[in-house]
Amino acid sequence: MKKFDSSLYFITDSTGYTEAEFLRRVEQGLRGGATLLQLREKDRTTREYLDLAGKVHAIARRYDVPLIIDDRVDVALAAGAEGVHLGQTDMPVSMARRLMGDDKIIGATTKTVPQALEAYEQGADYLGVGAIYPTTTKVITILTSVDTLREICQAVPVPVNAIGGLNRGNIDVLEGVPVAGICAVSAIMKAEDPARAAAELKARAAELGIGR
Repeated sequence: MKKFDSSLYFITDSTGYTEAEFLRRVEQGLRGGATLLQLREKDRTTREYLDLAGKVHAIARRYDVPLIIDDRVDVALAAGAEGVHLGQTDMPVSMARRLMGDDKIIGATTKTVPQALEAYEQGADYLGVGAIYPTTTKVITILTSVDTLREICQAVPVPVNAIGGLNRGNIDVLEGVPVAGICAVSAIMKAEDPARAAAELKARAAELGIGR
């Protein structure tokens, strides 16, 4: 299996930012200690997505952080990204694995134990589970209980990351749950100082034993 660290999984949101400011914030998040980066663009054309992916990938490489493309296997392959993340309405994990090969990272969003087992059996390298809290992103979310999160962690042998409205002030709810790490969007993207926000979030997670 591919080696990667999902302890602080930074997911982008370019809403409301110029490209220059967006790229600056992405780099700041990486500088602050993000260990995995996902480019998530729901409304761009394929060409726009590819263009931005190339620019983000160049930054990620400087920090030796794998780039994951949300939803789009074609964009991930064309951009030479390290992986793709698939939701329940996206391409099946098994098909993505056939297209991308064994060396690429494939993640999947799951909200139940049966979904988690299916994604694992089809070849997912990690799972994103949530939303733990309501989010301010444009992504439609359904809340997932911490108990369900714990059950999924116990059901599959691949890393499981919690996602959804998580920040330094509320991740205590995950203490004692065997997650591999946390996913953060707004907590980093919308912070006044994204580098500091990432560093503080990572430090707080470590204090709680998250990701060990």
